[in-house]
Amino acid sequence: MFSRRTATRVAATLAGAALLGVSLAACSTSGSSGGASTIRLMAGGNDPVATKFANDLAAGFHKANPSITVKVDTRPGGTDGDNLIKTKLSTGTMDDVFLYNSGSLFQALHPDSQLQPLTDESWVKDLTKDFKAAVSTDKGTYGAPWGTTFDGGVMYNKKVYADLGLSVPKTWDEFISNSEKIKAAGKTPVLVSYGDTWTSQLFVLADFANVSAQDPNWADDYTANKSSAKYSKEPALAGFTHTQEIFDKGLMNKDYASLTNVNALKALATGEGVQYPMITTVIGNVVQSNPDQVNDIGYFAMPTESGDPHATVWESNGAYIPKSTTGDKLTAAKKLIAFLNTPAGCDIQNGTGVPAGPFAISTCKVPDDAPALVADELKYQEDNKTGLALEFISPIKGPNLEKILIQVGSGISQAPAGAALYDNDVKAQAQQLGLKGW
Repeated sequence: MFSRRTATRVAATLAGAALLGVSLAACSTSGSSGGASTIRLMAGGNDPVATKFANDLAAGFHKANPSITVKVDTRPGGTDGDNLIKTKLSTGTMDDVFLYNSGSLFQALHPDSQLQPLTDESWVKDLTKDFKAAVSTDKGTYGAPWGTTFDGGVMYNKKVYADLGLSVPKTWDEFISNSEKIKAAGKTPVLVSYGDTWTSQLFVLADFANVSAQDPNWADDYTANKSSAKYSKEPALAGFTHTQEIFDKGLMNKDYASLTNVNALKALATGEGVQYPMITTVIGNVVQSNPDQVNDIGYFAMPTESGDPHATVWESNGAYIPKSTTGDKLTAAKKLIAFLNTPAGCDIQNGTGVPAGPFAISTCKVPDDAPALVADELKYQEDNKTGLALEFISPIKGPNLEKILIQVGSGISQAPAGAALYDNDVKAQAQQLGLKGW
C-alpha cells in the first residue's frame, strides 16, 4: 500500500543520490563533548534531504542554545532503518531525539513502553487533531511534527479549467461531466501513469477520508476483520468502481501503461492533461521541470456521490525521545523538540524542501511563495473537511493493491472482483501481525 515512505523516496530522488550513513557533528561548544551539554539526533534517513534537514536543525538549535551541542547520526531508509530504530530502542542505545514516521509505523514502536511522553509540553495544544492522533496512544502524546502534511486527491490544471468554464467538482457525477467536456476540447481528462505502479492506488487511497466521513468506525472495524468493513462493500468499494469507470468511459490517456509520474506531471503542468489523481508531495517535481507553470496546478479532494468531499491527509513525520533519555539530556532533548516548531525551526523546515501541504501545527506557516495548491489544501483543513489516510489508523497494508488496481484500471478485471481480491490480500498480512479476529 502507498505510504509516506514513497513520498520520502520521491524527495530523495529529487535531491540526488543517497549519501553514506555516517555520523556527522553539526556543531560543537567550546567545552566538553559529552555530558548534559551534548545530545544526539538521529536523522530521518541518509538521503540528502534528510541529512540536510537534521544538520540545519542541529545548527539552528545550537545558535539559539549555545550551551547545548547536537550531534547528528544518519540511518538507512526502509526496512533496514525500521529495524535499526527498533533495535536501538529495545537495547536502550537510541539517540536522544530521533526523527521517524507517524501513524502505524510509530505505533509499531510500542510508544507507551519505549518513548518519553510529551503530553504536557506547551506546543501540544497547537497540533492539528489529525497529527495528534497519529502520534498518540490512549496513554499520551509522544511526537512533534516535522515537515508539512500532504494530501491525496486530484491535482488539476486551473488554467484549463478556467478556459473551459469548469468548476471544482464535489460530486462524482460532476467530475465525470468535467472530464467529458475536457475530452471534447481535445485534452486528456484524467492522467493515468501505470509506468510507476504505485500511482494506480490514488482513486482508492485518496478516497479514504470520504469513507471515514461516512463511517467513522470503518478503520477500527476493518482492523478487527468485521464483515461490514471490506473494500468489496460500500463505502470503500467506490474507489475501485471509480478506477474502472475512468477506463470504461475512455477518459484516460492511451499510453497509461507506460506513462511515468514525472511525465504525467509535465503533461499536467502544460495543460495537455487536465486532472491527475495524485498525492501533492510530487509538486516538488513540477518546481523542477516546469517552474513557470507550478502555480497553474491546483488541488481538490476526491469527489463523492453525496457531494461532501473530505481531503485525505498523509501526516507529517514525528520527532520522538526514547525512554533511555533522562535527566539533563531529557531536558535538552525536549528543548530541541520544542525548537522544531518555533519561528526559527519553521524557517529551517521551509528551507529544506518544497512545501507540499499545510503544517500540522499552527505555529508554522507555509511561505508566501509556496505552490498554489497548498492554499487549496489548507482550505479543507480550515473547514474541518479532512481525514487521515488509512495507514495512520490501521496497521493493515496489503502488498498487492497497486497490481490489483492496475488490472481494474486496465479493463482486465472488474471493480467488485478486484476489491474482493484485495480483501483477501490483506488477510495474510493481518494474520502475520497477529491481529485479533483474523
